[in-house]
Amino acid sequence: MKIHRVTDPEFRRYGRVVEGYDLSEMLEALRSTPLPTDGTVYVPSDKNLEATPAFAQLRDAGFGGLPIEIGYCNGVNHVLNALEYHRSSEFNVALDDMILLLGALQDVDPKDFSYDTSRVEAFLVPARTMVEMYATTLHFAPCSVDEKGFRNAVILPRGTNEALKAAPRKEGEEKLLFAANKWLIAHEDSGLQKDGAYVGLKGENITLK
Repeated sequence: MKIHRVTDPEFRRYGRVVEGYDLSEMLEALRSTPLPTDGTVYVPSDKNLEATPAFAQLRDAGFGGLPIEIGYCNGVNHVLNALEYHRSSEFNVALDDMILLLGALQDVDPKDFSYDTSRVEAFLVPARTMVEMYATTLHFAPCSVDEKGFRNAVILPRGTNEALKAAPRKEGEEKLLFAANKWLIAHEDSGLQKDGAYVGLKGENITLK
């Protein structure tokens, strides 16, 4: 699978590289977050990351004043497993090199909400880089460049990925709702269906090694 860089023109469909923020303290705080060696961990909101100066700038400039959360997704991962999207952009700040597997919401079949994984594209995010992924970008946990794993700060509107307050109906797009502001399409090999995820990824469960 060809791996593009986020500075390549192919990334423009999915997002952009974001500059002009002082990320030094956030990156230092991110360095102190856990790094699993046998999977990934995701925490939606971390008080140490949110205490850094970049928090206010991202809230006021990046999200136009909306309440935000800064958490992290860290670990070792080589498999696609699922794709998700939000009703908002997501900002990622990579402490280490990592690879994003991305697709476009426009390519999801509106009849059965399936998606062909042959459409997925891979993008290298260099260490100490911030990217914005648009609301129409399908994504999931980053993939590792090596077995050392990655640490990645995740910035989203406050409350995203928290538990749903009401059980979604199992029809239409609503059957993809997996958490607050999180619509998820899983691959049958992921095992996520046991947690209630909708299985709709068709084709290879992409693995990068």
